[in-house]
Amino acid sequence: MLRALATRVAGLFVVLFIVSIMVFLLLYLAGGDIAHVLLGDGATAQQVQALRESMGLDRPIVTRYGEWIIGVLQGDLGDSLYRRAGVSEVIFQRLEPTVSIAVLAQIIAIIIAIPLGIASARRVNSPLDGAVTTYTMIGMATPGFVFALLLAMLFALKLRILPIAGYVPISGGLGEWLHYILLPSLSLGIIHSAFLTRMTRSSMLDVLSQDFIRTALAKGASMMRVVYGHALKNAAIPIITVIGMGFAGLVTGALVTETIFNVPGLGKLMVESIDRRDIPVIQGVVLLVTATFILINFLVDVLYMVIDPRVRQSA
Repeated sequence: MLRALATRVAGLFVVLFIVSIMVFLLLYLAGGDIAHVLLGDGATAQQVQALRESMGLDRPIVTRYGEWIIGVLQGDLGDSLYRRAGVSEVIFQRLEPTVSIAVLAQIIAIIIAIPLGIASARRVNSPLDGAVTTYTMIGMATPGFVFALLLAMLFALKLRILPIAGYVPISGGLGEWLHYILLPSLSLGIIHSAFLTRMTRSSMLDVLSQDFIRTALAKGASMMRVVYGHALKNAAIPIITVIGMGFAGLVTGALVTETIFNVPGLGKLMVESIDRRDIPVIQGVVLLVTATFILINFLVDVLYMVIDPRVRQSA
């Protein structure tokens, strides 16, 4: 098991190294001369060249990447081109709304999906199963932004029970914080719950059809004990995979949802930075989101080994 963990950690660093190169190259993939863009069309060639030199754009790319990655390892992502602050500080200021929405959306998805998936698997081909299957199909086929707009129209414009935009930090009061993030979290959580429900149902169906389940029932074990004490544990790996990968997807999904609900998180920061071509901030956000996705993938692999002895033995 330790050897498998060491291999995965090594692979983690290799992937992060490759990602860092790709993120750094955003400066070149964006096209155009960033110094010219910052100064505008009225700048002279001498002014553009002076800014390029001050920003280090005239130095070899390998040298600049080396300086940038050393700074990243020390927690320094550079300075924003438009804000009088470092990129790390700018991202940290916008991190709370994005994480809040993603975490609450994950909780909502789990609360909806696990009971629905288990109930549907226990009553396969019943009206309940048909209703749950229809729900998952609609949820998986509906784009997230469409569902967000529908919820905004219902709860914010028609019923007027939730705010349509804005954000209050946790320090401003737990009730107000929840009041503002509930709508964007619902829009993400319900969409994610559709796929999680389908995976839970499929995994539970596979386990419930196995011989050890029938043996446990034949020995007089209650259905509740069999389902939650035996079947759910054996069906957990695919479910954990969806939960883990889903959380990474919720973080990226929150970037779009924040724009719809005007939440000042990383999504709004990305839109603002792209409009201004603030490359260091774009690089920082992309690197953070990508690293989060890779780290969650690694943690899911570790959970496999903790939960399932067969994975530990094969590792």
